[in-house]
Amino acid sequence: MMDDTAIGLWGVPLAILAGAIRVSTPFIFVSLGETITERSGRINLGLEGTLVFGAMTAYAVAVMSGSAWLGVLGAMATGAIFGAVHGWICKWPKVNDIAIGIAMMQFGLGLAFFLGKSFIQPVAPHLPAIPFGFWSNLQPVQAALNINILFILGAALALVLWWAFRNTRIGLMLRVVGDSTDAARAMGIDPDRVRLLATAAGGSLAAIGGAYLSLYYPGSWNERISSGQGLMAVALVIFARWNPIGCFVAALLFGGAGALGPALQSVGVTQGYYLFYAAPYVLTLVIMIITSSPTRALSGAPGALSLTK
Repeated sequence: MMDDTAIGLWGVPLAILAGAIRVSTPFIFVSLGETITERSGRINLGLEGTLVFGAMTAYAVAVMSGSAWLGVLGAMATGAIFGAVHGWICKWPKVNDIAIGIAMMQFGLGLAFFLGKSFIQPVAPHLPAIPFGFWSNLQPVQAALNINILFILGAALALVLWWAFRNTRIGLMLRVVGDSTDAARAMGIDPDRVRLLATAAGGSLAAIGGAYLSLYYPGSWNERISSGQGLMAVALVIFARWNPIGCFVAALLFGGAGALGPALQSVGVTQGYYLFYAAPYVLTLVIMIITSSPTRALSGAPGALSLTK
């Protein structure tokens, strides 16, 4: 029978795979939520606050109810409220989406820290994972293939959204509103209502990402539970060209970058490994530089996406 030492150098890619799956899950839900929002022609930079408030809500509800899944539902409800408030404010003429998003982010962060102080010590039930590595006796393999259910749901949601944007009436309405407000009104569609619902749906999905953070990985509630993941997801959406499947793949890429430092540490790299903890942020910066251009529009960008409506 093989033991863990037989893994050898395979420990690094296995650790990166395991870390990519764990770290990418919040990115998946936040980026998919922002994709829905931006497909309607609106941008929401307040998702960092929604993510953190969702994490606090999920943890608090799970502590009080004893059910992690009720915690996820609670987070989704508060995320939808945050998104709806953002969407309602931004429907007024000449309101700046970016400014409102930053204000909502700060509001969400402050409210989460204020209401969540009493839930730092209590222990909440965790979300379940499926041990796909049951067939192996090697601990690294088992760890890499111990996959949380939310990751699987996120992968399925990416496929469903990709299909829905192209093949359903709701997807068509979202695309029309996102590409041209005037065309949407000519078709009898209320752009403000569609954008309000899209922003609420995006906030609800972002809050699921927060629930994952507090109820699975790292699996606790504290005021430093997020490291700007809500803001980084906006860059991820641009990188994925507003494609849900692209968001899923890009989230795995970000997750792998985030897992690089711990993977190197796990195989005995003790000097300089901490520099790799900055890899996700460096990757975000590089992506924003590559995708930015003053002379050409991004391919796939919704035509009505701008700072003001």
